[in-house]
Amino acid sequence: APESLMQALEDLDYLAALDNDGNLSEFGIIMSEFPLDPQLSKSILASCEFECVDEMLTIAAMVTAPNCFLHAPPGTEEIALTCWRKFSHPAGDHFTLINIFNAFKEASTNSASQYYGNEKWCRDYFLSCSALRMAENIRAELVEIMKRIELPISEPDFGSKENILSIKKSLLSGYFMHIARDVDGSGNYLMLTHRQVAQLHPFSSYYNTRRIPEWVLFHEFSVSEDNSIRVISEISPDLFMELVPQYYFSNLPPSESKDILQEVINHLSPVSAPKEEQK
Repeated sequence: APESLMQALEDLDYLAALDNDGNLSEFGIIMSEFPLDPQLSKSILASCEFECVDEMLTIAAMVTAPNCFLHAPPGTEEIALTCWRKFSHPAGDHFTLINIFNAFKEASTNSASQYYGNEKWCRDYFLSCSALRMAENIRAELVEIMKRIELPISEPDFGSKENILSIKKSLLSGYFMHIARDVDGSGNYLMLTHRQVAQLHPFSSYYNTRRIPEWVLFHEFSVSEDNSIRVISEISPDLFMELVPQYYFSNLPPSESKDILQEVINHLSPVSAPKEEQK
């Protein structure tokens, strides 16, 4: 549809993938080397700057592969939730996926029989072995692409505060169009880009917990799954305003969320207005 095509071109422009003539920019050409959504390609390239490439490649592989969480058989839902909570990361679902992938790799290393050991480990934790194997393959392919186009791959540093912040910055560099705010404190998330309300997906580590973050970055929005946002992590308005392109922010529709973010801008640079007036 023409509307979808125009929206896609606009998104590429926001991601700096197009030049002034509407052709792929040099940055866009590098992004197109990856068989991924443009937002994910942009996040991987940003991770080169923020030195968290190892972790970002794992996230990219996990969100590109099929969902790794299995639907628990009737009567075992609580057991499955307890298993999944062992991997939960306080920073959000993107980080939880890293924990799951790393634990899967460790189980492979520790098992005498890799194939059957993986199968049993996945069954014990209500996880899809085929999805995790596919994530392994996707990640290996992405590493090969990084080497082919001579991009740096930083050493793993998952767990440190600096690394978590760097991952969030990388994600925001690509997914600043996927931001939502809890408008009433009960998990009703209003997306910045349009007046659509969404709920947390049941597989989210924040689902049915006491702590529901106010501002989140989400990987995707699904109308078919009861208007839910899937794979979400907490972000701060300050970090969002630090990384969002100003022309994208200025084009957002008016909303209470936008007013709050405008206050963040004013707070971050309170002396700029008087100086302009003096000039």
